Amino acid sequence: MLRVGAHVSISGSKASHDDETPPYGNIANAVWREERVGGNCGQIFTHSPQVWQDPNVDDEEAEQFREATAETLDGGPWVIHSSYLVNLCTPKDDLREKSIDAMQKEVDAAAKLDIPYVNVHLGAHTGAGVERGLDNAASALDELDIPEGVTVLVESDAGSGTKLGGDFEHLAEVLARSEQDLDVCVDTAHAFAAGYDLSTPEGVDDAVAEFDDVVGLEHLQCIHLNDSKHECDTNKDEHAHIGEGYIGEAGMERIVNHPDLADLPFVLETPHEDGKGFAWNVEKVHELRDS
Repeated sequence: MLRVGAHVSISGSKASHDDETPPYGNIANAVWREERVGGNCGQIFTHSPQVWQDPNVDDEEAEQFREATAETLDGGPWVIHSSYLVNLCTPKDDLREKSIDAMQKEVDAAAKLDIPYVNVHLGAHTGAGVERGLDNAASALDELDIPEGVTVLVESDAGSGTKLGGDFEHLAEVLARSEQDLDVCVDTAHAFAAGYDLSTPEGVDDAVAEFDDVVGLEHLQCIHLNDSKHECDTNKDEHAHIGEGYIGEAGMERIVNHPDLADLPFVLETPHEDGKGFAWNVEKVHELRDS
């Protein structure tokens, strides 16, 4: 079964519910939105990703989210994306502690919501160097008390500046250096920007083979499926509609049909522009599947 969905908002108020507004007034709004765009899996922020804030999910809304997911999406899976402020690679003690605390709250929220994955970027070493940055990330993750049934996914990055995760080797090293059972989420736009040319079927096959050799396909649990507004190896992270960026239809078609990727959940983080949104992109993925 093709599992494809989008990163949707949890906002909304049930007080004004009609066909165009969410029914719940809480985190279960994500399920309603996912259904409306045609998704059967998805991703959320538990709060604004631009601020340090606790998820604050109460028991009632957690139950509504779990029930709505089971009834509407046949279980998902869902992914929680951590705050953009989290920096696991940082050499700064205060930022490190804030990042660990934020991640602990996210994995606890995931357990409460029956969400199996929490996705996080490694962050930037900000001058400390690649090796120290990787050590910092692994040791920060080791500070977490990850509940049973929850897995932290380390996401691939576009690799700009001192950000780590652009090379598959970075992901492999963090998994090897950490004592946690970690897995990986690959973002197609990020990988493309970092130098993995996914614009042809042959390029996709080569990238998948390299990932398997360096990291191991058994660690790949989710794909952020995004096209790119910029050329390969530019380290520029700006997403495009599926098939309409520099990866293009040929690359995207191979990604969603590749035998080692086809059964993974594909989560869209595509833009809302040119009269196209998540629903258009979900439908595009269905068109490319075995087309």
